[in-house]
Amino acid sequence: MTVVGNDQNTERLRQTLARQILKWSPDEGVQPSGLAGLELTRANTPSTSYCTVYEPSLCLLVQGGKTIWLGDRKIAYGPLTYVVSSVHLPVTGQVTTASAEEPYLAVKLTVNPQTVTDLVLELDGELPQVACPEATCGMYTTHADYPLLDAMTRLVGLLDSPAEARILAPLTLREILYRTLIGEMGPSMRKFAASNSQSNRISRAIMLLQERFAEPLRIRDLADEVNMSESSLFHSFKQVTRMSPLQFQKKLRLYEARRLMLSEGLEAATASYRVGYESPSHFSREYSRQFGESPRANVSRLRGQTTVQVQA
Repeated sequence: MTVVGNDQNTERLRQTLARQILKWSPDEGVQPSGLAGLELTRANTPSTSYCTVYEPSLCLLVQGGKTIWLGDRKIAYGPLTYVVSSVHLPVTGQVTTASAEEPYLAVKLTVNPQTVTDLVLELDGELPQVACPEATCGMYTTHADYPLLDAMTRLVGLLDSPAEARILAPLTLREILYRTLIGEMGPSMRKFAASNSQSNRISRAIMLLQERFAEPLRIRDLADEVNMSESSLFHSFKQVTRMSPLQFQKKLRLYEARRLMLSEGLEAATASYRVGYESPSHFSREYSRQFGESPRANVSRLRGQTTVQVQA
């Protein structure tokens, strides 16, 4: 595979990282590694679309192609592109390019927002000051430069040396975050880290919705908790998540209900009550609008598939 726009050194590094992922991902799917927060993903064929909730993370695509839909926004990306999610976001994803000869390969790093905040504070005055919107989209993508790719390759390479990993992995992870902060995405990431920013208030609102998605949503109460007006909350929330607070809550509920039916064998009515619906018929209508078929038909079809779910 030739990656357009990259020099030979970068391509050799990409190939090294691909071999490392293949070594530690002999099977398809998401593979937890021996390093906290690091996951490797492999898919040998394109996937059907799937629904998941992205946590704050950095995902580097090493080989293959993928498309993510965040609300009304479509994000398509390929090799040596990385996606940063600054907040929890419900998305629909699909691996678009993968084969047995050249599998889809990706690395995902879960990011602790507090770690980002601490690093931003430590580097105060040293980071490039570039203007960006007060509230920006919570998910963004850009091309990985050589230093970031090198740091990621060294991090995955530490899987071969657990003794060294204990000391070096935290340092390498810190380097990766640093290189992300000084890169193109840095200004937007710093907005979410700044305690007095609109983006940070929306991040707190999202955390509250995550914790209480099964409870009735009252915009006024949510706005009060994050010290915003209702209109400002609604506008900024939609900028960050590409959906309204109500749409966001609805996706969280439906995704969780689907997981409960698939993983725990719950009936649709039981799952609907568990995630906060008072009426199973209302739940069934909203589920059908989201997934294109009734809960029973959708779950039965998914149980009959062998498609590997890919999240990174």
